[in-house]
Amino acid sequence: MANFFKKSLLTITLCSAFITPAVLANDHVETANPLLYAVAWKQTAAEYQALYYQGFNVARMHVELALAKHKKGDKPLAIVSDFDDTLVLPLDYWAMLVDKDIDFFDDPIWDEWIPKNKMVASPGSKEFLAFCAENNVEIFYITSREQGEKTFEYALGNIKHLGFPLKDESHLTVLRDTSNKETRQNEIMKDYDVAVFLGDSLNDFRRKYYVKGDVAGRKAKMEEDRDLYGKKYVLFPNPTDGHWMAGIFGQSEPEANDENRKKLKQAASGKL
Repeated sequence: MANFFKKSLLTITLCSAFITPAVLANDHVETANPLLYAVAWKQTAAEYQALYYQGFNVARMHVELALAKHKKGDKPLAIVSDFDDTLVLPLDYWAMLVDKDIDFFDDPIWDEWIPKNKMVASPGSKEFLAFCAENNVEIFYITSREQGEKTFEYALGNIKHLGFPLKDESHLTVLRDTSNKETRQNEIMKDYDVAVFLGDSLNDFRRKYYVKGDVAGRKAKMEEDRDLYGKKYVLFPNPTDGHWMAGIFGQSEPEANDENRKKLKQAASGKL
């Protein structure tokens, strides 16, 4: 009987030697999603929410200052804002990707998710927009999306679902074939004094920041306008997606493949 137990123990030990690395490898794959830290931060961090309150407090301060300086005959006042991850948070979308073990932005899932109206207002956004509307400050929304023929309808539905103020449909611009918001911004600035621009990506402010495949070059462009942040430009945090990705990958929505995962690791380790 003693020999039997010795042989059994030896068999278990040998099996463990071969099986455990495979099991650990599988566990590693399942928990290696690079989105985990970023999405966990978005979902749970009080600091994440505080940065939105801070941003809208700063924006309101500049609107109040513009109102105080505004004189009869001046251009009407306005604010220009990005939509996704600025005024609204698509937290449910990112949770879905994590649950499906998807580690990069997924267009088909995003396109199906948009019309479901599951996004939530970012902390402080509704109060800030209400303040602008109450003080006759025009609100212009500019977003870059592509969900087919109903793209504008879906964006309009998001605004109505959240109860955001919208004077008329001309105050909502949906760019389907480009992320270049500068043309529309320039049109607005011809007729309005824009107190502040809001966005979660530098490209939400001016096109000059859309630098592809050059992290250092993009940072250099940002440095040129360092005095505008917190003044003319109010920037919100977004560690999951955006035009900063283009600096790394050469495109804002890279494919989920091993080559891009390796490049992401190089970026995180400061080797780009």
